[in-house]
Amino acid sequence: MGIMNFHLPPALADDVRRELERASVTGGQDNMPYPTEAAVERNRLTLRRSVDESGNLQTPWRIADFGQMLASTATLMERDAAYPLAIELARGKVNQVRTQAAEWTLGGLLIPPALDDNIKSATRAFSRTLMARDEPGADALAEDALALAWQAGHQLVQTYVQTVLAIRQERQTKLETLLSCRLEAGEPEVADTPQFLQSFNAVTIPFSWRAIEPSSGRYAWDEADRLLNWALSKGLTVIGGPLIDFGGRNLPDWLWDQATDLHTTSMLLAGFADQVVRRYHTRIRTWQVTGGSNCAGVLAQRDEELIWLTLRIANAVRRVHPGLDLIVGLAQPWGDYLAEQDRSKTPFIFADDLLRTGIKLAAIDLELVMGISPRGSYCRDILDASRLLDLYALLGVPIQATLAYPSNSALPANGDPNQKANLGYWRDGYSEAGQAEWGEAWASLALCKPFVRTVQWSHWTDALPHAFPSCGLLNEQGRAKQSLRPLTALRAAYLK
Repeated sequence: MGIMNFHLPPALADDVRRELERASVTGGQDNMPYPTEAAVERNRLTLRRSVDESGNLQTPWRIADFGQMLASTATLMERDAAYPLAIELARGKVNQVRTQAAEWTLGGLLIPPALDDNIKSATRAFSRTLMARDEPGADALAEDALALAWQAGHQLVQTYVQTVLAIRQERQTKLETLLSCRLEAGEPEVADTPQFLQSFNAVTIPFSWRAIEPSSGRYAWDEADRLLNWALSKGLTVIGGPLIDFGGRNLPDWLWDQATDLHTTSMLLAGFADQVVRRYHTRIRTWQVTGGSNCAGVLAQRDEELIWLTLRIANAVRRVHPGLDLIVGLAQPWGDYLAEQDRSKTPFIFADDLLRTGIKLAAIDLELVMGISPRGSYCRDILDASRLLDLYALLGVPIQATLAYPSNSALPANGDPNQKANLGYWRDGYSEAGQAEWGEAWASLALCKPFVRTVQWSHWTDALPHAFPSCGLLNEQGRAKQSLRPLTALRAAYLK
């Protein structure tokens, strides 16, 4: 069994110490987690896994001015001696920032002098940490170096985003990228419609199976018809789906009485997808056939079964009309679940294996859902997000980025009771201001990537049933949150 040990700073806050049990070791070409057992005892963190090889520790950590985020070390070998955790986290971030700056510089990015000075300041701070590593103040120096490196990394990505958007606008004043919002149940109120149309040039309609076929063989299309008619009347591009969410959302209760085996399940899933697309394919060209295809435990257990089910649903849609654009969705694209589940494929390998079957996809949907458990990912910074998007771009298929971050930690009356806001936080915690800043940073990053086809917000309002609690752009009383303003500004500045 592979074991890594880490010394913890004596003054580490108790809430951060508890979060360390979420730590894991990552590795491989896509740097995804291995199943890891993490234990904290006194001032030591011990990680155990079945793999005996080097890897990167990733762990929750409090970053000054950034919040409680998932931080990572550089590659570490297994050894008997314990690593000083704060120092290794600082080393990991400094290395990540310097490496990314070098890569982008080689690609033509001009680093402003102020940013260059900040990167050098982080490097010097880490050098001072190493010189004092055996002294009592080493952990405090490491924390300073870590904070400087995170700040430099954030500024580096902002510089990259601004530069790329400016270059793209020189070639095309208004980009073709879609900025969409999912309407879980009903169109915006009449008073809110102008704001919606100013903010988005597309809309996503899930077509809830539970609502459309509440009992087997009995269909209720009125709500879906009305919502689609509204969207088309407003000139919005419409994306249908996800028709089937592999996490179980919007599946009808009667399904579990009939889905007695995998083959029967596949026939029922494909049958519903066929019914919806057959009814609307002349009015909707793009269909997200699945959400969270890599989610195990509800519809199937093994990755091979999940791929097979995805193909069955996609083929059912393709048989209706071979010219439709199909999207397949992935949850937790960083592979968070791999730290606890022994799975045969990482999300990236899952997508690669799916594409190797010959399926033709218009895009892969990545759920960049931060802070929400169990469906989402632990909070990360935009440098990690940029590297993740670039990783999935290697598959050669456009990306649809679905964004969500909660504006508070309370469970709204209409939120999924199985989902909670407890996986780290951005800046000072869950707040409307934090959600707005997060949304602007992540949406800007996604928009600047030429391979991103669609940037999609998870849902419009918290006043109606929704998957990710408190992640809407309107609160439970129907008041617009601060996060709507930056999305409106991005639409006006860059999109048609």
